[in-house]
Amino acid sequence: MQMPGFYRFPRACDCTPEPLMKRLLHFALFGLVSVSLHAQAVDTTVCDILKAPQSFNGKTVRIKGTVSSGFDEFIIKAEDCKYHIGGIWLAFPEGTKAKSGPVALLQLQPAGNFAGTVASTERAPVTLDKSKDFKQFDSLLAAPYKSNSMCLGCTKSEVSATFTGRIDAVHPALRRDAAGKIIDITGFGNLNAYPVRLVLQSVADVAPHEIDYSKVAAMAKTETSSDSGGADATAAVHGFAKVFGTGNALGDQIERAAAAFGKQGEDNGVNVAFTGMNEASPRLEQKNAHASPDGVLYNCTFDSSRLKGNAMAFAIAHVGEHVADIRDAKTASPTLYNLENRAWITTALTAIGARQKSLAIPGGYIVWSAAWPPADINKLSSDALSEFLKSEALLQ
Repeated sequence: MQMPGFYRFPRACDCTPEPLMKRLLHFALFGLVSVSLHAQAVDTTVCDILKAPQSFNGKTVRIKGTVSSGFDEFIIKAEDCKYHIGGIWLAFPEGTKAKSGPVALLQLQPAGNFAGTVASTERAPVTLDKSKDFKQFDSLLAAPYKSNSMCLGCTKSEVSATFTGRIDAVHPALRRDAAGKIIDITGFGNLNAYPVRLVLQSVADVAPHEIDYSKVAAMAKTETSSDSGGADATAAVHGFAKVFGTGNALGDQIERAAAAFGKQGEDNGVNVAFTGMNEASPRLEQKNAHASPDGVLYNCTFDSSRLKGNAMAFAIAHVGEHVADIRDAKTASPTLYNLENRAWITTALTAIGARQKSLAIPGGYIVWSAAWPPADINKLSSDALSEFLKSEALLQ
């Protein structure tokens, strides 16, 4: 293989001393450059990056970890990283069109009338090596766990691997002024809540680990899949809210989430797409020309290939709860743990309104079952959510 700028072998042997010395010199230089190129990737760990994100910003790193692909998460995690958010958000370069990733995602973007300032960012481009290892990695994390009962956004496996990619690091913030208007948005991934993102360049040493869904499987033996049907998932959520009756606080919570998307054709700053997602697009970090009532665009993306029927309606309720909470100026600085906890409660309530017999979430945690004794419902659901958020989503 010929590389521009390096030594080109002669067509015939030239064994005089001077050309031989030149040839050896070129070989030595070639070796030094090769080592230099290889050293561009810094070997480190997930925990070290989470400990001091800014020291890795813009660097290409090589780390070992396990990817958890949940409902609205796609993170590289390692054991015993005791941080507020214990994972690195994993994103693909723009244009990858991968099959894996979260099935629902909400990303905030400054609108044209954003009240704060937006810092310009220039990042080195990343080209993904779509090798055999990457294709295996992508397919494994896109494979859903299948059951007669509802398991929302559940994948069959987690995947351990060696990851090489560019680290992006910020101080994540959702800051408001004295009037409650959002004036600062920084961060990566779902809800722009993650301080660190790895934009994937290559993956190697792929090893799947099947998730234990034994509790879900046992529950599924007594169930058949149910589906309200219908093309308009948002309308379905409105309907599920009405099941609780007029003036009921639980139904009102579901209705608030559905109403966050606005009426058909209404320009309220909430943008919805039903397509692939989770690509590191520079455009989402820049101010958009389009205006919004509160100066913020809420870009909601749903993977329609993996969210069917009631699953799509439950995803709409979950993300709608996030939009409603963030737009509420009274929730000054909600933590990711609290936002996710509230959204999952709304999702479980929506499942009840849909007369779903049960609802499980990634990792096999059951957050609703019609078989639970009424007196135990709150505790069983709360305990499952707490364990999920701390052990699966790695939130404190």
